[in-house]
Amino acid sequence: MSGLRRPPALAVGHRIRFEGQVRGVLEVTAQAVTLEDAEAPHRVIALIDLFEAADFEVLFQPGRMPLPRVGLLEAFPPEVVKQALWWERQILEVLHGVAPDAEPGTEPRPGYGPGSSVTSRQRVKAAELAVAGHDVAAKTIGNRRRRYQEQGLVGLADHRPVRRRAEFGSVPEAVVEAMRKAIKEGVDTSTRNGAYLIWRTGEILRESGGEPVELPARRTLYRLLAKLTKGTHATGSAVTRRSKTHGAAAPFGELTVSAPGEVMQIDSTPLDVMVRLDNGVVGKVELTGMIDVASRTLSAAVLRPTTKSVDASVLLARTVTPELMRPGWVEALRMSRSVLPHRRLLTLDERLEYAAAKPVIVPEMIVCDHGKAFISRNFRASCRFLEIDFQPTHKGSPFQKGHIEKMLGSVATMFAQFLPGHTGRNTDQRGRHPEQENLWSLPELQDLLDEWIVAHWQNRPHEGLRDPDHPGRLFTPNQKYAALVEACGYVPVALSGQDYVELLPAAWRAVNSYGIRINNRTYDSPDLGPMRLRDSGVTAKRGLWEVHRDPYDVSYVWVRNHRGEGEWVQATWKYLNRAPVPFGDLAWDHVSHQLPRATEEELAQAVADLLTRAHAGPDRPAAKKKDRKVGSGKAVKAERRVAARTKAAPATVPSPTPEPPQQPEAEAPAEGDDLAEVIPLGLFNPLEDPWGRS
Repeated sequence: MSGLRRPPALAVGHRIRFEGQVRGVLEVTAQAVTLEDAEAPHRVIALIDLFEAADFEVLFQPGRMPLPRVGLLEAFPPEVVKQALWWERQILEVLHGVAPDAEPGTEPRPGYGPGSSVTSRQRVKAAELAVAGHDVAAKTIGNRRRRYQEQGLVGLADHRPVRRRAEFGSVPEAVVEAMRKAIKEGVDTSTRNGAYLIWRTGEILRESGGEPVELPARRTLYRLLAKLTKGTHATGSAVTRRSKTHGAAAPFGELTVSAPGEVMQIDSTPLDVMVRLDNGVVGKVELTGMIDVASRTLSAAVLRPTTKSVDASVLLARTVTPELMRPGWVEALRMSRSVLPHRRLLTLDERLEYAAAKPVIVPEMIVCDHGKAFISRNFRASCRFLEIDFQPTHKGSPFQKGHIEKMLGSVATMFAQFLPGHTGRNTDQRGRHPEQENLWSLPELQDLLDEWIVAHWQNRPHEGLRDPDHPGRLFTPNQKYAALVEACGYVPVALSGQDYVELLPAAWRAVNSYGIRINNRTYDSPDLGPMRLRDSGVTAKRGLWEVHRDPYDVSYVWVRNHRGEGEWVQATWKYLNRAPVPFGDLAWDHVSHQLPRATEEELAQAVADLLTRAHAGPDRPAAKKKDRKVGSGKAVKAERRVAARTKAAPATVPSPTPEPPQQPEAEAPAEGDDLAEVIPLGLFNPLEDPWGRS
């Protein structure tokens, strides 16, 4: 059995050794083969006799014809393709003995039979074409046959219409290299125009010290410059030029994430909107945000005049804290009416009972750049406390956190441009006097941003969230999170109220008789009684008390009781009742779990109303006395607008201490009710005789 072997496969065109001669295979049948012979036109041998011959050997097997490059034929003119198809018919008859369109069983014409060689067929074909009026030599037909066997139909076409030209024409290579060097020198410098780059090209050629090279014509140099600077912004934006030059040289990779919080990215950028700061000064603020790569959820976004390390830590704390619903938000924004699995998550995390439709995500890894706020000791300590992997990117590599970079740009185009005081991203796009528009204050703008994230961003189909089986279908961040949490599960609350307060920035203040004063706001609480006008005992801080506060919520501060067991005492802003009040449990509709799911029309209307309200700016008191008249139509509308604004209060945070019971809210007047007449009170005069009043 070991001596058995499979006989070789023979085909027309093979060269074999048989009976001491090198013969060509002219024809192969099921039982015999026709070979060339030196003494006769051809010789027919049985296959079994051929394979059993002692000196039988296959010397040459022609390679298989490659698949024709049909796509390349589209670049040829129609007449060239027609001529190539005509030549293909002639070459196929030379190779196989019959025309390609002949009927099965057709006998070869004289000169093309099994006994004729390929060379003889080429001579016969040349003679036929000469009679038909085509003066073609047999050698030319042989060359076309070989090109056809190597390249297919494309080898028979005239390549002059698609002949490749030199990339830069007749421009010397030294000029091309000099111009490339001039373009590279200007990557990190200020932007210059094409005339400077052409001048610098000539200077580089003279400084090289080689053989003198004559520069081409001016128009030729400008055409060369256009080719070399394509896509580099060499004469455009300096920021874009640096970004493209220092970008990734290798193909972009894809980070595979399969669970919410597996990889999150954080970054900050100036917001293209002017706001009214606490001291009344108009200025710009920075937007700091964190995004989940798996679901594209914008887990937290805050506005600050300048981003600091404590702001990054607070942002991290807000990421793992539910976004609670606020009075004034439409019912469609509740988590119980969203696609999120609210009922099942509520059994794991009780904080989600009154949450808005935005997921709570606990980070496993945070990717950031080398900004001072993110590589600071404070932010690293917060990540270490929450057992989060801290992963800075390489310097000058913004593409390594492209998701957060794209998100920050989307906020500018989908939210910031609708606000009064929009400045554009540079001075070329800035209008006249944006600081004189009806600007929002920083807390008000933060409220609008929080509502926009819940209403628009979390319900907007995202290009990066597609169904693998149906790429045409897009998911929203909430839909993607709901799908991932089914497979990966939910991480319960990572922070308690005590932990949250610990992450807030600290300030050291004295507890006076009237309370604590921070940034011109007075905070007080009955629980501060044992601390008033007392020394905290912290010698390094001169007896001051440690106060933690949320920069994005001015409603409360927390004071550590150094004289006790280190517990936190919550103090409330003294004039909170004159500002938009924070929401509480009594403001809730406790049958919210029975509400139907929010429709797309409701969400779209909520986003439209939000943008309309944001574009109008805050409501300011009227300057004219006639608008202040009691009972006038404008005064009633102003009162209603103020009442509506009081509903958009900042979100509260998990309280480490129980809150005092709240009083039931007074019933608001109906739409058609008339307001009572307001009777002004007189001013107190200590010198007036109280018994002489009428």
